[in-house]
Order: sequence, then structure tokens, then C-alpha cells
Amino acid sequence: MHFFYVLRLSAIIQVVLSGIMLIPAGIALYCHETAALKGFSLTIITVLAIAALYLLATRNAPRKVLSPRDGFFFVTSSWILAAAFGALPFFFSGAIPAYADAYFETMSGFTTTGASILTDIEALPKSILFWRSLTHWLGGMGIVVLMVAILPLLGVGGTRLVGAESPGPQVDKFTPRITDNAKILWMIYIGLSLLQTVLLLFGGMNLFDSLTHTFGTMATGGFSPKAASVGHYQSAYIDGVITVFMVLAGCNFALYFKALRGKLKDILQDGEFKAYLAIFFIAAIITTLNLLSQGVYDTAGTAFRYA
Repeated sequence: MHFFYVLRLSAIIQVVLSGIMLIPAGIALYCHETAALKGFSLTIITVLAIAALYLLATRNAPRKVLSPRDGFFFVTSSWILAAAFGALPFFFSGAIPAYADAYFETMSGFTTTGASILTDIEALPKSILFWRSLTHWLGGMGIVVLMVAILPLLGVGGTRLVGAESPGPQVDKFTPRITDNAKILWMIYIGLSLLQTVLLLFGGMNLFDSLTHTFGTMATGGFSPKAASVGHYQSAYIDGVITVFMVLAGCNFALYFKALRGKLKDILQDGEFKAYLAIFFIAAIITTLNLLSQGVYDTAGTAFRYA
């Protein structure tokens, strides 16, 4: 295994991560959140320093074509390191005093698990909440970040790596180059995110809440900056928008590429897509009937909305 070259690639991921942290750091600066700004600043300095050490220690490592084994090791270590360094803003700012808790929260974000150790979410600085939701969004298409970063170096191992890491029964190739596939998926992901953000703005959400809820929706994880989540807004419109985009985000993104190429018939005939929708609607109907039978809600419309 080309350990030193993989280590060098990991340093590049750390540099990218620290660059992304400039966004919530800017929010902290704008909102005058001193502790949060300190947390992000210390994190960026720490991550860049460690990355510099990695790059210095591996400066003589020859450029290699990574094997599938190298690729799997790189992907695994990247997730672990992303969570390890991504937890530092929570810890350094004091938002989450225990590092183990901060690591859990961050790993939950990057893996789009949605579990949280936080009990008073709305008491946290906006920049910290933004970073928390951003880990969700990055994790939702994180495999593509890794694809873009490493597939040019993987040769024949690339497709096998994506097949092992990606959900679903198979990996669809839209273009001859799988790195081009990654870019197309990112464009779709960003496009859907922008559309949902705009629709939430029309529903009365402010920009911050629209973005953070979009991050949680597109990642299908559910992080929210509100203690009551979307229930905070008591809006059927907002519930509807988030539900629709949660369903869209859960679809195989290969279907969107087919839609862009006008292959709507292929989408309607896709077995995975039909099974996905069937499970969704059957589960919604069963939940609706259960809520009505238990007397939780008086009307079928209200029960279906919260199902």
C-alpha cells in the first residue's frame, strides 16, 4: 500500500476542509460571535498546520496510481479525519465542551445520521449551527467529493471503489469519465439545494433558516437550527416543500441525469424508483391511519401531513 502518498492526499482533504470553514468563520465575524470566531480560527490554524506537516513529511513521495486497497483506506481515513477536525470548532468555541460529544455530533453530520447530543440547539451561535448543518450537506454528497479528489488516481479501481461506497444495487455511469459523472451529480445537488432554498424563502423563512434546513433536507439527515425542527414554523407550505425535497433527495441521482436527457420513460420504468415511491406512500398511509385510530389528529389531512 502506498501509505505516504495516501497521507499526502489526506493533507489535501484537510486543506479543503479548512477552506470551507472560512464560510462559518465569516458568519461568526459578521454576527460578532467572538467565541465561535475563535473556535473556527484555532481550528483552521490547527488543521492547516497538521496538513503542512503531512505535506512536508511526504514531499518526496512519488506520484502513484492508487490501488483499490489504497482507495478504500483513503476514503475511510478521510471520513474519520473529517469528523475529527470538523469537531474542533464545537470544542474550541465551548459550544460542546466535551470533545467526544463534539466528535459524535460532527460524525453524525458528515454521515447524515441526524442523531444529536444537543439539548438546547437555539442557544448556540449561528455560525456553529451553520457549520453543524453544513457538515450534513457536505456528507450528503461526500462520496462525490472523494470521487473528484481521487478517481483520476485510481485507474481501474475507481469504479469498484464507488460501487462499494455508494448506496444502491449498481453504479450508473452517465459519461465515459467517472469524474465527469461526479461533477454532474454535484451540479444536480447544488441545483436542487438552490431551488429548495428559494422556495423556503417564499414561505417566510429567513435566508439562514432556509439554507440550514435545505442542508438537512438534501442530506436526508434532518439537522435543524430549531429545537422543534420544522414544527417551529407551523406552516403547511414549509412542511410540503421539505417533504417533497426530502423525497427527491432520497432518489437515485442517476434518474435526474436521465431526466435532463429527456428519458422520462426510463424513469417511470425504473424498478428501484417505483419500489422507493411505493414504500414511501404505503408507509405514509399506514402512519396516517395509525394517527387517526389513536386520536392524535382529528382529520385525515392533518394526519397525513404529519405522517
